Amino acid sequence: MMIDNNKKSNLHNEWNMRIIVTYFTNGIKRIFNKNLGRVIAIIYLAVGFLIWHFRYVIWKPDSTLMNVHKLFISFFVLTTILLVTVIVILIIGMPFEAIGISKNLHRIGLVNSAGEAPLLLSKDKGNGKIMIYKFKTLGIPLSDWEDKQSKIESALNIHIDEISEGNNCRIIIVKCVGGENQLHSYIEWSEDMISNENFEIVLGEGYLGKVTVNIAKIPHMLIGGSTGSGKSVLLKLVLMQCIKKGAEVYIADFKGGVDFPPVWHEKCTLLTDKEALLKVLVSITNELKERKQILRNAGVANIDEYNRNTRDNLKRIVFSCDEIAEILDKTGLVKQQKDEILKIESELSVIARQGRAFGIHLILATQRPDANILSGQIRNNIDTRICGRADNVLSQIILDSTDASEQIAKSSQGRFLTNSGKLFQAYWFDENNL
Repeated sequence: MMIDNNKKSNLHNEWNMRIIVTYFTNGIKRIFNKNLGRVIAIIYLAVGFLIWHFRYVIWKPDSTLMNVHKLFISFFVLTTILLVTVIVILIIGMPFEAIGISKNLHRIGLVNSAGEAPLLLSKDKGNGKIMIYKFKTLGIPLSDWEDKQSKIESALNIHIDEISEGNNCRIIIVKCVGGENQLHSYIEWSEDMISNENFEIVLGEGYLGKVTVNIAKIPHMLIGGSTGSGKSVLLKLVLMQCIKKGAEVYIADFKGGVDFPPVWHEKCTLLTDKEALLKVLVSITNELKERKQILRNAGVANIDEYNRNTRDNLKRIVFSCDEIAEILDKTGLVKQQKDEILKIESELSVIARQGRAFGIHLILATQRPDANILSGQIRNNIDTRICGRADNVLSQIILDSTDASEQIAKSSQGRFLTNSGKLFQAYWFDENNL
């Protein structure tokens, strides 16, 4: 038992020493990374030098024990200057509440293999309500931070918008707002909200402002959510912006188009049966092959570069489906019907794999918790995934985690979570004004 206690004591001492070294080093960096800090450091050193130089004037040695008293004064002054310097540097390097924050992170199990919690290096104000925490992660990978995001929010009383690595994997940066800030439950869309950026789609508002996705960079999107979650409204919001930005939009709707008012029929192409759907998908993949040759001949890498360098204007093509499971479900079908679905699946896979450079996009939605509906080739090539109110199964399928079921209330409408961890309230818009 004595050995165990000694080990614990040694580990504790090592941990305390690590804390001191970390914050001492951080303090030096913070001082010399700023011009004002350098000036203050120079003034401080100058004062210290003057105190040392005039130490016998400030503290006059006793004449009877001149040499001994001088030695004592020198030792006292030098020790005091060094001690004060170390303390000042530690105070500068250790943000307020740093130790308390580390203890809270330790309580939720965010620790490395040695049981050490991350150390807060800085806590700075960004624009508006934004706070930026910078941690020395001590070997804890980014994935662990993402997995424990909801627990971190509770432990620190914050709402996290983004967790990312710094210049190296030893630093973790957390962008957030205080826990007292809440998302609006209803936000109406207005035309001035549309982004001026090339095919940047505005989704809604998160804790740090607008949440967007640029389909020119991240081409495909999967939206999930249970009945009444607002999934269809978000899908239409995305498609509306694609139309306004000049895209050619195809919508698969096997309910006869009833979910899409007449205005949609005027602005895009609605597909109401599998035969028409397959023909369109084949024509889209043929267009993809033609564009591949066009871009190769022009010596460019993508559709945007081609449009900049030529007078041609290749339109982006968007294929969408409000319930992809209804299209790809093979349950109870005869062989001929299954073969038809396999062909549809094959065409979708081609678009998912190759569509980005050629301006061809998939925007799919589902409310069915069935992992077997989307093939690996399709799902693995969809980088933007968004989930609204959902159970654990659907959340896991869409986000590869149960976060949506944990972070979105059962009564929420229009509240969504992205696979990058951004929680937002989607805009509501009047589709009759499309």
